Order: sequence, then structure tokens, then C-alpha cells
Amino acid sequence: MFDIARTPTVVSLIKSFADANRLVAAVCHGSAALLDVKLSDGKLLVDGEPVTGFSNTEEDSMGLSSAMPFMLETELVKNGAKFEKADQLWEARVCVGRGGKLVTGQNPASSFGVAEGMKAALGV
Repeated sequence: MFDIARTPTVVSLIKSFADANRLVAAVCHGSAALLDVKLSDGKLLVDGEPVTGFSNTEEDSMGLSSAMPFMLETELVKNGAKFEKADQLWEARVCVGRGGKLVTGQNPASSFGVAEGMKAALGV
């Protein structure tokens, strides 16, 4: 949340992968790296896509909301993401968008599902 979100080098790398229709994936707070990725067509990477990441309720349950520079769920929604989350706290949730080329996981419990989504996107 503090070092990869909105970092120009990270945003540029993700943009180049997305513009080349390559796989982009993130788990938990890593989805913060997707926030400001603007594609060559001017559209934000997450706009209109099913995306997940650490939810506001999970952040609140940890008592860390006030320490965060922003609330990830809120910012993803502001950028047009179709934010999805598990029905219960700490359950796994994986979203796949951009024709299988954008895979995101809500929290650490989602790591395996993200890996499986990545394998599917890579055809392995």
C-alpha cells in the first residue's frame, strides 16, 4: 500500500504488460499497484473489470484503517472497478477480468486461487 501504489515505475511496467495483453495479477494489498494504470486507449486498467483486493471490512477488522494511506476497496471502486469480495471475512475470493489476463485475489487465503488463475491464463 505504501511502496507500490502509484509508483511510476510499477505503473509503467503494469501498463506495458496490459497493453501487450500479457498477464497481470495481484493478491491482497498488491491490487493497490493497479489503481493508476492507464492503458494506451486512456482507460484505467480496472475500469469495468471484476477486481478484488483487501476489503474495507478486513482492514477495519484489523484495526488498521486509520494507518492506511487510503482504503483499497474504496479507491478501486472510484476507478471504476467492479469490486467483489467474499461473503465472510478472510474467505478466499478471486476475480478474473480482461479475458483472463487480469487475476486478483482478495486476501492471503486467495493466493492459491490466483495461482490457479495465472496457470489457466498461461495455459499450463
